[in-house]
Amino acid sequence: MQKVLPRAAGDGWMVLVALLALYLIWGSTYLAIVYMVETMPALLATGVRFLVAGGGMFLVLRLRGAPAPTRAEWWGAARVGTLLMGGGMGMVALGESLGVASGLAATIIATMPLWLALFGRLWGEKTRRLEWLGMALGFAGVALLMLEGNLRSNLVGTLLIFLAPVCWAFGSAWSRHMTLPKGMMGSAAEMLVGGGVLVVMGTLLGERFTQVPSPGSLAAWAYLVVFGSVVGYSAYMFLLSRVRPALAGSYAYVNPVVAVLLGVALVAEPITVVTLLALPVILLGVGLVALARR
Repeated sequence: MQKVLPRAAGDGWMVLVALLALYLIWGSTYLAIVYMVETMPALLATGVRFLVAGGGMFLVLRLRGAPAPTRAEWWGAARVGTLLMGGGMGMVALGESLGVASGLAATIIATMPLWLALFGRLWGEKTRRLEWLGMALGFAGVALLMLEGNLRSNLVGTLLIFLAPVCWAFGSAWSRHMTLPKGMMGSAAEMLVGGGVLVVMGTLLGERFTQVPSPGSLAAWAYLVVFGSVVGYSAYMFLLSRVRPALAGSYAYVNPVVAVLLGVALVAEPITVVTLLALPVILLGVGLVALARR
């Protein structure tokens, strides 16, 4: 069972660095996915991304003497990896490949802490009144966001993006109550399994590499491997083991803002009044949930 560990000396700085990594790196991955899926199939490219990142981490850790995961730890990593990589990141890539703008996708993903608080009840966590208020406000913001024309005209892509934070939150909540590999080995094992699941999903859905990827797509894919996967995911799992889920999920406040600004600045994604209204409503709801859990 994964538990929040007592802080050691220096952990405060490590927590701060991990949070900054999630805020800035994961905020930029939504735009990187847009570039990646221009000439690469969404699920296959994302699956290979995690296989390469997880396989490299696994090899380095084993060479440095880290123990291989036990059967129970592999089973735990398989469940978490399938939910976070397959259901979370895979659905984001697929939704964006169908035309959902990166800023809109990040805004929807911002609801993840709301789902995390809701799923916490499955393991006996009490829900405070302020949390209920925050969840109601956050989901009201989502309802407002559905007035956005880009989402209403792209039903399949929208549903896939909405599924992503549900899978990610459920996997994150569940990960705290199962046996997982320790430290970075946990990230490596989860990415290996999740990457394999995505490759199978993409193959079953008929995805194929039918063209040579463009330099822009390859550069975006490499960025996602190194920073989005190895650095970002390891930072997230480190935070889950050191701090409360509300703080680990606080990247959801910043990522949408980073994603929207990058989308507007670099690829001229449109930003509408609906998005400008819905985003602060969602983030206020997420903030109330975090405040209730302090």
